Amino acid sequence: MSQARARPAALTIAGRCFEWGRCSYVVGIINVSPDSFSGDGLRSTDEAVRQAVAFASQGADVLDIGGESTRPGFSGISADEEISRVIPAIERISREVDVPLSVDTYKAAVAREALDAGAHLVNDIWGFRHDPEMATLCAQRNVPAIIMHNQRGREFHDVVADILAGWRESIAIATAAGIERSHLIVDPGFGFGWEVEQNVEMLRRLRELTAAGLPILVGTSRKSTLGELTGREIDQRLSASLASVAIAIANGADLVRVHDVAATVDVCRVSDAIVRGDAS
Repeated sequence: MSQARARPAALTIAGRCFEWGRCSYVVGIINVSPDSFSGDGLRSTDEAVRQAVAFASQGADVLDIGGESTRPGFSGISADEEISRVIPAIERISREVDVPLSVDTYKAAVAREALDAGAHLVNDIWGFRHDPEMATLCAQRNVPAIIMHNQRGREFHDVVADILAGWRESIAIATAAGIERSHLIVDPGFGFGWEVEQNVEMLRRLRELTAAGLPILVGTSRKSTLGELTGREIDQRLSASLASVAIAIANGADLVRVHDVAATVDVCRVSDAIVRGDAS
């Protein structure tokens, strides 16, 4: 019988201790963007604050605030435009809720302003491979980072091998910048450059990715693969999203990034009771 892998070291974010392996953590998505693929884009700071307060009351462990759509084919927006969307939201949300705040950006200029405004960690969909200043910034500020493997533009070999290779590149950049390994969370990048079958395989083989020895975040919520599998439009993918969350937790995910916090919290509690033996 193979020995169980050691749990990654616990991480304290904004005074909260995240004990990996003890339970699953819910990351609530706050999209301050009219371009969001999922139909949940918020057009004002007031809307973002109301959603953040609601998510916090529903049990979100982290709030991930972003101002730029990452859907396939979208050309993106300038750092200045992104800053104008997210900074007012982060400033107000940080005063309204007692929950760690993440900024969802791959631009160091945006992350710098966000950390000044009250964000506690950075979520980079390019895993430090887009903006060379991002890793340096995180090291200087001594903040945790979520580093995602983005398969867009990369040659495919094998789902797990490609993800692990991408993570190794990002971890090497982080290490060179002086970021502590215990400050890193990894994301396999569900939906970012993968075919439907490859996304499904990713979840099926997720346990193999624990070989990285780092906490794993999975973000499947409302994505097109779920629509392809079910034939459902974006606003009808709650059940599919919850099913994918349960499978991800069973296969080793530590955090799940979602649009529907209340329902996901229930799924996590039941999944944890079954998978981790935590019925608290």
